[in-house]
Amino acid sequence: MARYLVTGGAGFIGSHVVEALMERGDDVRVVDDLSTGRRSNLAGWPDIELVEADLADEDVAARAVAGIDQVIHLAAIPSVPRSVRQPARCHRANVEATLALLLAARDAGVRRVVLASSSSVYGESEALPKHEGLCPSPLSPYALHKLIGEQYAALFARLYGLETVALRFFNVFGPRQSPTSQYSGVISLFTAALLAGSSATIYGDGEQTRDFTYVADVVAGVLAACAAPGAAVSGRAVNLARGERISVNDLYAVLQRVTGGNSIEATYTHPRPGDVRDSQADISLARKLFDFEPAVSVEEGLRRTVEWQRSVATERESS
Repeated sequence: MARYLVTGGAGFIGSHVVEALMERGDDVRVVDDLSTGRRSNLAGWPDIELVEADLADEDVAARAVAGIDQVIHLAAIPSVPRSVRQPARCHRANVEATLALLLAARDAGVRRVVLASSSSVYGESEALPKHEGLCPSPLSPYALHKLIGEQYAALFARLYGLETVALRFFNVFGPRQSPTSQYSGVISLFTAALLAGSSATIYGDGEQTRDFTYVADVVAGVLAACAAPGAAVSGRAVNLARGERISVNDLYAVLQRVTGGNSIEATYTHPRPGDVRDSQADISLARKLFDFEPAVSVEEGLRRTVEWQRSVATERESS
């Protein structure tokens, strides 16, 4: 039985990773400052070790990795708009915390660190689908922070022998992605609006495309990266996505159907600074390195997400 540290483990993606590890019998420690994560996301495991702390503190990072075999680093401020407004604050959470964790993992003899990166590192590259051989071109502080994290991880693999894998996530969605969070994704926001009978906001003309990936597929990819041979994956950055793209307008139309034929039209406003126009992943490297294969279609993922949001609303009304 391996011992895992999951940073950001009370958050949206992190809690799903924790759930998968716990269900297969692994020992898990969670570090989360609970700025966006919720204790309720871990309610199924009341005895889990949860450390509420700031990972950018080197002492916290050192204590967090003590006795750990593998680290899954998901903690971050995952917001392009906030990084534009508060680049220094986001740099601390996204870069300084990652460096502190890598240093602590190196010194503690951790075997591997799997860390979340982002498709935003590609910037406005015209190439589609986006593959790992493209030159990164960040358009926002958040994208730059993620790229720096990748490069630190690769350096630690090369200089110190710490196995690292950076996974470039593409627009992850699913249950536990709260529509009330300031970091909420477009799908949870659209779903909440449609279920409430309100108009959702679309930035730009809606023809921008994204590679939406259901959270269960991301969790499967994360665990596969943890298990892959070190010689094959260490120091690499790898796309993790469904490998398909859909426009925001078409996404909204599917959600209208999934939520029961809602005919409420979206409201359009100006594009957001730092957002890319089109995004789609080439996932051939993930398939090659750790047999990754997404299993949940966008429409099925949307159905599950809508079902979850409805259940949460019902629980709130009955409490």
